[in-house]
Amino acid sequence: MRKQFVDMNILVLGSGGREHTFAWKIAQSAHCKTLFVAPGNSGTDAIATNLDLAVTDFDAIKNAVLHNSIDLVVVGPEDPLVQGIHDFFLNDDEIKHVSVIGPQKAAAELEGSKEFAKEFMMRHNIPTAAYKSFTKNNVEEGYKFLETLNPPYVLKADGLAAGKGVLILNDIDEAKTELKNMLVDAKFGEASTKVVIEEFLDGIELSCFVLSDGKDYKILPTAKDYKRIGEGDTGLNTGGMGAVSPVPFATTDFLNKIENQIVKPTIEGFKKDNLPYVGFVFIGLIKVGNDPKVIEYNVRMGDPETEVVLPRLKTDIVEIFKAMSNQTLANIDIEIDERAATTVVLVSGGYPEAYQKGKEITGIEAVNNSLAFHAGAKLQDEKVVTSGGRVMAITSYGNTYQEAIKKSYQSIEHIHFDKMYYRKDIGFDL
Repeated sequence: MRKQFVDMNILVLGSGGREHTFAWKIAQSAHCKTLFVAPGNSGTDAIATNLDLAVTDFDAIKNAVLHNSIDLVVVGPEDPLVQGIHDFFLNDDEIKHVSVIGPQKAAAELEGSKEFAKEFMMRHNIPTAAYKSFTKNNVEEGYKFLETLNPPYVLKADGLAAGKGVLILNDIDEAKTELKNMLVDAKFGEASTKVVIEEFLDGIELSCFVLSDGKDYKILPTAKDYKRIGEGDTGLNTGGMGAVSPVPFATTDFLNKIENQIVKPTIEGFKKDNLPYVGFVFIGLIKVGNDPKVIEYNVRMGDPETEVVLPRLKTDIVEIFKAMSNQTLANIDIEIDERAATTVVLVSGGYPEAYQKGKEITGIEAVNNSLAFHAGAKLQDEKVVTSGGRVMAITSYGNTYQEAIKKSYQSIEHIHFDKMYYRKDIGFDL
């Protein structure tokens, strides 16, 4: 039997802005007794107990769960899910009573393998781009397939490449060279031993977030994030430079299409394929004309989208987790804040390429009109210093996304660290 959800000890796995946002939301719950985050960051340190553990060190996580009498584990990043952390708990008599939010390994392949995800979509008639997969053994066939497509050409490393394994190229010769780099020269290591080539879909992107208890689902607010480092969506791909929720162009009619053509067949597909799914389904979409198509699935919340979606959630998040664990999600009403939320990510100079760490961050305490979610930041000698590329996400509410974004930019004026960079045009294309 799963434990009853009264005064629970909860562990969040991860160290980014997403996990700080989860911790912030969980800390507000009437059902949270003690909150732990592993490994956490300077933001989670202020509201929870950080545990110095790697998210893929399952034995160390088990010991921490037993030592701290943890009742619920919320898995932030994809790596532990793809490596089977949920199965690890279920297969261990000492910890199998602990509820885990995040799909089991078989279902986590939706993010772990681009080819698996495309086959899933084809099987369940979920609209997506035409594609083929290749390995180094048939790279010549890959060149020929590229010649059948119109530019730009989309190459995706099959495995996990920390959000950087997708290339979009306009030149056929460059596409062939990069295909060889990925397959033969292992540009993305293990992740690119197989590469999916797919047709380019022209449209505007957005993300849909779905809660699943394995039987029923609830849809969370849509969001749109900004992946490129440069203004006007130029330059290299990053983990995300900002986000907006809700998405202004997602009309009621369009949202109905997403639910009927994509969400419902996805949840039904889990059941038909016997993919055990208790967790968040992140569906990366593109609006082509007036129709949604799936670009990719992720098996966890997105970052920085979490920083605009969770702040709009009014329902107690631990009650939602309880319903997901007990397969009673259908009985819960999800209440959403009508206001818009936006976030702007502050990054280290040089990111997503080489950058320096250990720069002191000042002015965070002067931010009172926005929420400052820490990401690549840690405590060092009682100072908050940079520890990663994406350092902090500044989230604000507004009656419109324009009002919210203005507040975020005003709040950012208080914050300083050496070579701090952020995009000044989040929401520019809406």
